[in-house]
Amino acid sequence: MTNSIHAAVRGNGTKVVVLLHGFGSCGDLWGDVIDRLGDTFTTIAYDLPGHGRSIDFPKAGSAKVAANAVLADLASRGIEKAHFVGHSMGGAVATLAASAEPDCVASLTLLAPGGFGPEINGPLLRRYAAATAPDEIRSCLAEMSSPDSQVPDTAVARLAEMRRRLGQTEKLVAFAEAMTAGDRQGTIPREMIAALAMPAMVVWGTDDSVLPYSHADGLPDGFLVHHVLEVGHMLPEETPDLVADIIRRITRRRRSPQRAPGMHEALG
Repeated sequence: MTNSIHAAVRGNGTKVVVLLHGFGSCGDLWGDVIDRLGDTFTTIAYDLPGHGRSIDFPKAGSAKVAANAVLADLASRGIEKAHFVGHSMGGAVATLAASAEPDCVASLTLLAPGGFGPEINGPLLRRYAAATAPDEIRSCLAEMSSPDSQVPDTAVARLAEMRRRLGQTEKLVAFAEAMTAGDRQGTIPREMIAALAMPAMVVWGTDDSVLPYSHADGLPDGFLVHHVLEVGHMLPEETPDLVADIIRRITRRRRSPQRAPGMHEALG
């Protein structure tokens, strides 16, 4: 068992963007977003503890363990500040990292983040955790996506390869059982979220079948909320152009204390 967390680094820009995937996924699935960001940023795409090439990370399973692992890895690289982007479970990880070490987080981009409300599609996530054959994985991803979205073949292939790692499926099944017990998920206290001072965007597809976009309602002052019309839960795969554009925008943003609480806008 190793205490290291796997990270894929690309680009040589002065701004560092940390990319944190969702449950049952891996850092490779950020490829389309990274391609669109180009080399103007330094991107670090992690395999979170218990996933992919970080499968043997000790005590994996919780978002807190993952947040601490990412922060420790950044410190070991001498990176003092980075822009955090998290999808689903990765959004919870990013939020906890920002709460634990706010000076290390220049901005937050949270794509359908976990932990912002109790409702969760437990049956679908448990089925996704147990899926190993490409057809099973594709079926789950299709259900997580908008009806108009096409599941990328590359995503299916990378997830199938990941799940062939010894012990991977067993870990995912155990994680899913714990995180969806009673078909509810643990939540991050709103007062913890309210204390975050860095620029923050929450992006949610209106066709999300995993986590309802109403979890973005009533967010504290300073959070900008984007509702993306006719897009599902798999935002990095369904709309990589928009995600890359949002990342570019937030890295230029400074928090405005005059902005209204939970300001919303809809993006087509």
